[in-house]
Amino acid sequence: MIQVFKWIGSRYAPVEDIEPSCWVNIVNPSRMEVEKLSAELNIPLDFLTDPLDADERSRIETDEGVLLIVLRIPDYDEKNSEVPFITIPAGIILAKNDVLITVCSSDINELLELHIGKAKSIPNASKTGFFLRIFLRTALLYLKFLKEINRRTGEIEKELQKSLKNEELIRLLNLEKSLVFFTTALKSNELMMERLLKIKTLGLNEDDEDMLEDVIVENKQAIEMANIYSNILSGMMDAFASVISNNLNAVMKILTLITIILMLPTLIVSFYGMNIDLPFQHSSYSALIVLGMSVTLSGAGFLYFRKKRWF
Repeated sequence: MIQVFKWIGSRYAPVEDIEPSCWVNIVNPSRMEVEKLSAELNIPLDFLTDPLDADERSRIETDEGVLLIVLRIPDYDEKNSEVPFITIPAGIILAKNDVLITVCSSDINELLELHIGKAKSIPNASKTGFFLRIFLRTALLYLKFLKEINRRTGEIEKELQKSLKNEELIRLLNLEKSLVFFTTALKSNELMMERLLKIKTLGLNEDDEDMLEDVIVENKQAIEMANIYSNILSGMMDAFASVISNNLNAVMKILTLITIILMLPTLIVSFYGMNIDLPFQHSSYSALIVLGMSVTLSGAGFLYFRKKRWF
């Protein structure tokens, strides 16, 4: 899918054809579409295909006056029950005629809420100001997802306190995987943005540099949050692995004690079932006597275990 937007004042509106000072949003394109755009806009073909590789790292590359910025952005995959929070690469291409091109397997217009009605006015109606806004929205989305991961961790923690299974631990492990993905992507984004700050050919003005520095600060905050949550999660998994083991031991102990208590009356009844002379066997109250002995031994066993605080 290819969408074209034109800057009008401080906002943008959809247009039909690619023209100077526009934004071309490419979402999961076909081979034919990228080849056509490459020839039409005089852009290296690999600039359009590399961001579609799921393993592409954040980087900067230039070729024939065209600048490629690969940024890893967070994404939430509802269909992936194992690792719902992932990162995907997004390419930002600064082409000639002040044309900005974004290439991604998902629609970053929706993912980063850049469309009209969900994003504030673009502070600078240029391709430089716009891709800096993409950087900022990416950092804020990382912070949003990190808070959601922390919230889910708290919910799982409450369930783990009484759990006897490994399902909750597996859910925590999957969240920890997401944190590892986030930390790796955030660090590569940081290196890319710090390098971008040193590139003089971009012609960043003072306001742009200030905004880029603010984005780097937000990115550092996201890295610190991801590291803190990851450390907490690792310690929590170790602790609750012991909790689950203790809960299971407690259940086994109670079942064992119940078995012992029930074994005492069974022993008495089995003893009186033997075909030999036994005390009280000719008494008319023999059944009550046997029942009383069984209840007494069971009660004595319960009180003994209670005194030992095994119950």
